[in-house]
Amino acid sequence: MTATCVILDIGGVLEITPDTGWVRRWEERLELPLGTVHERMHDVWQAGSLGNISEREVSEQVAARLGLDAPQVEAFMADLWSEYLGTPNEELIDYVRGLRGSCRLGILSNSFVGARERETTLYRFDELVEQIVYSHEIGIEKPDLRAFEAARDSLNVRPESCLFIDDAAANVEAARAAGMQAHLFEDNARTIARIAAHLDAGALAPRTVPLA
Repeated sequence: MTATCVILDIGGVLEITPDTGWVRRWEERLELPLGTVHERMHDVWQAGSLGNISEREVSEQVAARLGLDAPQVEAFMADLWSEYLGTPNEELIDYVRGLRGSCRLGILSNSFVGARERETTLYRFDELVEQIVYSHEIGIEKPDLRAFEAARDSLNVRPESCLFIDDAAANVEAARAAGMQAHLFEDNARTIARIAAHLDAGALAPRTVPLA
């Protein structure tokens, strides 16, 4: 296997995750002003993204801060996960699946506590790539450069050999600052073409020894 590497984001790249409007529907149902859910829950969402809170504690905070009973909490969290998980980007997933064995493959995702279990069950990303680095498991979010270093280190590759794919421009710029090549995901066609060009360039480059 060569040292050429492709690392992908999940939400907005491997998963199609449009805004479902679930938060506003809950605000209307609870007769709350627009923005109330975020105002009351933003620190909980942040804690969940960094792994500083458990799923049980998230549910407890939802109940306490929004005044929901147990069935409402279950429905609220189901709506959250429905938008979070979206639907699979089958075309890109199939393309990446075809790359296995020809390059190193990884995922770097800003995530939420419970994401690994759900995405593994639904999409089997653990079988698609070699390593998955979730923010809630390492306690660091993109665009912090340490997140990109963690992804690189998990695959034992050099940053310049990596192409990082993300739908957020700030994360693409951060990947470049971390020494990686990077591509802003806008559609499958351009992304697949960019990955193919990266792999072609890697095939022509002198072989390098992965980091020890």
